This record gives sequence, structure tokens and C-alpha cells, in this order.
Amino acid sequence: MKQSHFGANYCLLLVLIFSMLGLNQLVAQEEILESQPTIIPKTEFYDYRGTNTIDIGIGTSVINGDFTKPLFEIYTHFGYKRYIIPYVNVNIGYHKFNLAYKDVFNEGFMSFDLNLEALPFPHNRISPFAYVGAGINAANYFEMVDSKFQGGIGVEYIAYEGVGLKLYTDYNMVSSDELDGKIFGDSDDTYWRIAFGINFYFGGQKKKEKILKNIPTVIKSNPITTN
Repeated sequence: MKQSHFGANYCLLLVLIFSMLGLNQLVAQEEILESQPTIIPKTEFYDYRGTNTIDIGIGTSVINGDFTKPLFEIYTHFGYKRYIIPYVNVNIGYHKFNLAYKDVFNEGFMSFDLNLEALPFPHNRISPFAYVGAGINAANYFEMVDSKFQGGIGVEYIAYEGVGLKLYTDYNMVSSDELDGKIFGDSDDTYWRIAFGINFYFGGQKKKEKILKNIPTVIKSNPITTN
């Protein structure tokens, strides 16, 4: 009986020792987690915006060429953007607009632009943006086609999740001095476009879920091991 009682006490002592060791390990692990918390990446971009964008715009265009008294004419835009990272996207757009001088010249044009765009504050509702790129400028019916370079700036406000309102302007340098039908001076013709637009975002939630899914859990990042 004494030997049996001694054995039971010995087993109980072992259980207590291993329990204390396990408790100490859990406390140590918790202290490590508190000192080195899991870093959760910012995902507000995918709530406000998304990886893909359809954008439209309407505004005015004005030429800077070889005549005086340029007029502000109608300008419209339709395009698509693909975000490489929240801060940068590549976009392509179709632009339809008129360029005119009072009583002298009024012609319709179109351009196809490819841009690289930067968004400095993608996780905020309001952010400025800037873009540069190249494109093709063509008169109606493609009677005249020229290459061009463009650059622009603007500001965007997320009015609702997935919908952004923007105001922007761009400067376009055409590789020709015949845009207005007159060759004069050493510089090529240029024009400005100013517009109000809407961005329709999609694809953000799937990307956010993928990012959050890849965040290591407490067990994965700090596994409990026993010797």
C-alpha cells in the first residue's frame, strides 16, 4: 500500500512539473508575441479602390499653336487602369476632342494614350495623382496621324467604396507643327485638356482576402514545441 501510495504521489509530482513547464512556455510565448506583434498590412486601398478601374471623363480642350484666339472645346474620355501595386497603375485611354481658333479653325481629333500613373496616398479617401506617357494623336477619319507625349496631374476623392471622383488636367506635345493646318516657328503644336471624371473600381475585395489569408496565425508563427 505504501509503495502504491508513493507511486501515485510520484506520478502526481511529474504531472505538476510538466504542467508548470508547459505553463512557463506559454507565458514566455505570450511575452514574445507582445514584444513582436504580427504586422498586418494596410488594406484600405482595397476597400476604397481596387486592382482594376474603368474611368470616364468630360471636360474641355484648348490648343496652343500658330494662330491667336484659341477656343475651349468639348473633350471626352474613356479608359482602363490596372494597378501593379496600390501606388502605381498602368492605364490606356481613348480621348475624343475638338481644337479650335475663333473664326479660323475647328477640327475634331482623337488620341490613344498609354500612361504610367502614381497615386501617393492610395489608402486615403483623398489623394493627388500624376501620370506621364505617350500616345497617338489623329484627326477624324485618320487623315493625319502623329505621335505625342503627355503628362498630367489631378486629385481624386472616394465618394463611395469603389467609386472615385476626380479633377485632372494634362499637357500634350504633338510631334508635328501641322496640327492646326499651319506651319510657323520652330516648335510643334501642343494642347491642354481639363476634365472632371469618375473612376469605377473592381477586384479589390478578392485581393484583400488573398492578402489577409497569407498573414501567419499565432500558431504558425510561434509553434509550441515540447522536448
